[in-house]
Amino acid sequence: MIDTPHPGPELFDVSRLRLAEGAAPALSPALEAARDRAWENAVRGNPTLFDGPAVACVELRRVDPDTLFLRWAAVTYRHRALRRVPGAEALPSLFVNAVQPTPDGRVLVVRMAAWTATPGRWQFPGGSVEPPGAGEVLDEASLRGHAARELVEEIGVDVEPTRLRLWAATRGAHGSVGLTHFAPSRPEADVRERFAALVAAERAAGRDAELDAIAFVRSPAELAALAGPHVDYLEPLVRRCTGAPHRPEA
Repeated sequence: MIDTPHPGPELFDVSRLRLAEGAAPALSPALEAARDRAWENAVRGNPTLFDGPAVACVELRRVDPDTLFLRWAAVTYRHRALRRVPGAEALPSLFVNAVQPTPDGRVLVVRMAAWTATPGRWQFPGGSVEPPGAGEVLDEASLRGHAARELVEEIGVDVEPTRLRLWAATRGAHGSVGLTHFAPSRPEADVRERFAALVAAERAAGRDAELDAIAFVRSPAELAALAGPHVDYLEPLVRRCTGAPHRPEA
C-alpha cells in the first residue's frame, strides 16, 4: 500500500491506471461546522476561491510495477479546508498535468498569475480533476482529455488527447495526487506564440490570464534559478523528465 500520509513529494513511475469510485468518509456535525468556518475564512482571504466540484483520492496503491490502482470520491473544493481544522484530515485532491517538451531537451514550466489561489507559483500546466457527468466515467481516456483541455486553456496548445501518455504519478506534502502526462514535442517558438495569442485573446475579452509567465528549463538548477516558489512535485519531475535515463520518447 502507498496510501499513508508522507511529507512528500513522492514520485511513481506508471504507465497504466485502474480507477474505481468510492465515497468520502462521513463527517460529524462538529467537523462539518469547523470545515465550513475554515472555508469561509479562506474565501475572505482569497475571494477567487469557489466551492466547485472536485475529485479526492480515497486509496492509492501499486498493482504491479507499471500499474496504480486509484479509488476516488466526488467532493467539492470546500473539503480541502479540513486541512485547516486541528485534528481533521482531508482526503488528498486529484489533479492532472502535462509535460510539454521541446526538441532540444527542455520542458515547459508555467507561473500562476497573482489573482489565482497560488500566486507566483511555478508548476506544469494542469488542474484539478472534476467528477464525471451523468452517463460518463472517470477513466484513463477522460483524464487524458482533461490534461489536453488544460494545455489548451492555459497555454493555447491544442493536442489530441490520444497523443498524451500517462507517465508518472506524484504525491505532495498535503497528499495531493498528480497524474502526469507526456505531450508530443513542440519548438519553444511555437509554444510562446500560442501562449502570447491566448493572453491577447483573454485581455481582449476583458479577462486576466491564469498564467503570467512561462519558461523552458533543462535541469533542476535552471528551475531553481526562476524567481518565485514552485510546487513541490516540480523539481523531481523536471529531474526525471530531463534526464537521459528516464526521459520518455516525445
